[in-house]
Amino acid sequence: MTLRSDQEEKKIFMETESLSKAYDPKEIEGKWFTFWMENGFFKPCLEESSRATFSIVIPPPNITGSLHIGHALNNTLQDILIRWKRLTGKNTLWQLGIDHAGIATQNVVERQLAAEGLRKEDLGREAFVHRVWKWKAESGGTIIEQLKRLGSSCDWDRERFTMDEGLSRAVREVFVRLYEEGLIYRGHYMINWCPRCQTALSDLEVNYEEVQGHLYYLKYPLCSDKSRAIMVATTRPETMLGDTAVATHPEDERYRDLVGKTALLPLVDREIPIIADPVVDEKFGTGAVKVTPAHDFNDFEIGKRHHLEQIKVIDEQGNMTAEAGKYQGLDRFSCRKKVLKDLESLGYLVKTEDYRHAVGHCYRCQTPVEPLISKQWFLKMKPLAEPAIEAVREGRVRFIPSHWENTYFEWMNNIRDWCLSRQIWWGHQIPAWYCLDCQEITVARQTPAACRSCKSKNLRQETDVLDTWFSSALWPFSTLGWPDKTREMELFYPTSVLVTAFDILFFWVARMIMMGLKFTGTVPFHDVYIHALIRDEHGQKMSKSRGNVIDPLIMMDRYGTDPFRFTLTALAAQGRDICLSEKRIEGYRHFCNKIWNASRFVLMNLADFDPTVSIAQSQALDLADRWILSRANSLILQVDQALTEYKFNDAANAIYQFLWHEFCDWYIELVKNRLTSQANSQSKAIAQAVLVKVLQNTLVLLHPIMPFITEEIWQKLPHQEAPAIAAEGTGCKAAKPAASIMAGPWPIFDPSLEDREAEEKMALIMDVIKGIRNSRSELNLHPGLKVEVLIKITGSEQRDILANYSSYIELLARCQGIKIGPDIEKPKNSVSLVVRDMEIYIPLQGLIDFEEERKKLLREISKIDEKLIFLNKKLANEDFIQKAPSHIVDKEREAVELLTTQKIKLQQNLSLISSN
Repeated sequence: MTLRSDQEEKKIFMETESLSKAYDPKEIEGKWFTFWMENGFFKPCLEESSRATFSIVIPPPNITGSLHIGHALNNTLQDILIRWKRLTGKNTLWQLGIDHAGIATQNVVERQLAAEGLRKEDLGREAFVHRVWKWKAESGGTIIEQLKRLGSSCDWDRERFTMDEGLSRAVREVFVRLYEEGLIYRGHYMINWCPRCQTALSDLEVNYEEVQGHLYYLKYPLCSDKSRAIMVATTRPETMLGDTAVATHPEDERYRDLVGKTALLPLVDREIPIIADPVVDEKFGTGAVKVTPAHDFNDFEIGKRHHLEQIKVIDEQGNMTAEAGKYQGLDRFSCRKKVLKDLESLGYLVKTEDYRHAVGHCYRCQTPVEPLISKQWFLKMKPLAEPAIEAVREGRVRFIPSHWENTYFEWMNNIRDWCLSRQIWWGHQIPAWYCLDCQEITVARQTPAACRSCKSKNLRQETDVLDTWFSSALWPFSTLGWPDKTREMELFYPTSVLVTAFDILFFWVARMIMMGLKFTGTVPFHDVYIHALIRDEHGQKMSKSRGNVIDPLIMMDRYGTDPFRFTLTALAAQGRDICLSEKRIEGYRHFCNKIWNASRFVLMNLADFDPTVSIAQSQALDLADRWILSRANSLILQVDQALTEYKFNDAANAIYQFLWHEFCDWYIELVKNRLTSQANSQSKAIAQAVLVKVLQNTLVLLHPIMPFITEEIWQKLPHQEAPAIAAEGTGCKAAKPAASIMAGPWPIFDPSLEDREAEEKMALIMDVIKGIRNSRSELNLHPGLKVEVLIKITGSEQRDILANYSSYIELLARCQGIKIGPDIEKPKNSVSLVVRDMEIYIPLQGLIDFEEERKKLLREISKIDEKLIFLNKKLANEDFIQKAPSHIVDKEREAVELLTTQKIKLQQNLSLISSN
């Protein structure tokens, strides 16, 4: 790396264009993303092994997906981490990829066919799958381009797809190994079935929704005494046609004498036993329940324990089977109405009650699922879960926030076998072949030439495909080249952190831990950061039906990517849902404007900047210089600690407070005179050097959150060296370096710049200035009006500080003639305020009309009182509290708080005026 000479540096800076007058994200975002891509800044270095590594695998978005607000948050947080670690000198990889999304993608293409008047069966499997690949090529990359729009710094040349050749090989390898170890098996079992998608669903693919339904009370006559009956309660009367028992709790005294007897099933006239089983809830309904082993998970288990017959009365289309007798052919919901009508006419329907209960729906098409017994492929989970539980218990995998560990343990300790097979065409076709001669199954990595048992070549491959989440479970290592021993696996596995949402903790995270341990012998990642849900500004869940969805693409177009990213980051507190509004995004757009304008001011005052001026241990540093350098130095620690602890909001808010309220509002205002004055060239040179150093370092700290604006400004600042960029395809140093903020370096805390004395002195001065400013504002004094200030203070140390830096007070509080001393008395017609242990007086004689001001304040207080009476009366109305939407009630309460605060302030002002 070659340093430029001082003369070259000055020449280069003088030739640099300044920032445009206004911040326009459209002018800079595409330009810099292209620059980063073309110069290979996102690439890792595979040749280098000395540098520490940091890697993340992206939660692969569905091929059908478009960027939504959850994607935006998730990928912004990942990008912050990868940019931060890249700046600190780590060899980084952010592995990109897309999921094939079996059911969702097949549904998209089926809808296209339907619009053409076709069904997938009209094409046949091979042609249909070809059609899906064609759709992927044409439309499947939408979200990739949208992630680029967000500024995501993945290695875009390493994009993987869960059905690409390499990942398909990994899937087959894992399936075969698990099968050979006896962990994958095929058997009849109760599964969740979607009649619309025509496929089995895992437990995690079923969304349970509270619905308003009914509880129907039916009586089943005893076979031994038709005058007696046992009454059951059910939400699904259509399944009674498949009942093979009635069950009660063994300790329920009401039915003890009936256990062992039989009842006659109405409409079917089938004799069924009355049994006792401890799973029965005595408090539900009548305490006696109908048992339908072929259509209910609990009943299936009861049936196995009591050796009950399984009678399937609902088929895969959701229609009634021949076993349903005269109801055959009806769909399940029509059958329910017909059964209820017949039961009522025959006197078997005793009563109906309103009943809210959870009903399972397909996570893709929202169709109510049907529990069915089916022959499927399953994976035994308990042997895989045990090591994964230990990995978290021992701290090898850490959840942030930590309370998610309890949720993880609860699910893992109660894990059930995973139904792997799906009855669709798009996906990884299960690598199993059935021999049509001897009926044996051959499971193999490659298509077998013959049956492994009888050597017959008359084979047929399993038509089912694997659950989409099976390939996703291999994602951290399959994307890096496993089962081969690749350089990527050596350098970047295990990955460093996984950033994800809580809703796929079991779908994906737990399964990745299990598969990673099983096939690599180590955990797939060390940290799992689980971010919160984004809600609207009122705390309501975003949904299209509510009309409260915030589209990230629209927000980025309207306000820019950087303000949008910063908003998400500033609100991303651990363990707390984000309440997002467009106003917040607009507010942080103003922050970008503030940064832009401050940077523009700095650049406009660097025409004679000398980069050789050193501020290290300089005796020429002013108090304000020492203070801002110390505060900027502390900011490095704050940001480092916040990002290390995944407290993204703390990092964002620390930078915001520093840039806006310390650098812009205080330091820049204090040095303006030094920059324009020619009286002291050394003071000006020091101010320029401090401005450049602080701004440059703060831009680097901000870069992971706001990559575009920081690059644009950084490029305009003078630099003493050009950091090397990543060479094409390697991520190693290029022969011809190009400067970028992405090359760093990340600022390092410098103990020599820590200056508690300067911070304490400035804090005192700032408190005095803020006190005077507040009084001026409360009294509505014109900003340009200079006032006299008298400060009564007894402490000699504080008195000396204020006296030595009275110019700061005069400049920023718009004062003239400051008097400081222990014996100062309050002048007539003045206001007083207390700051720390000082009394500050501002004479107002001739500046305001005290009587007119007093009347004005009284009028304003009276108006507020009227509003408060109205609002308090409204909030005292129980009808309003109970019927109005919660966010409306909250808004009215906030209005009361705001008005009360305003009233207190006005009363304080009135007190000030009235004391004269």
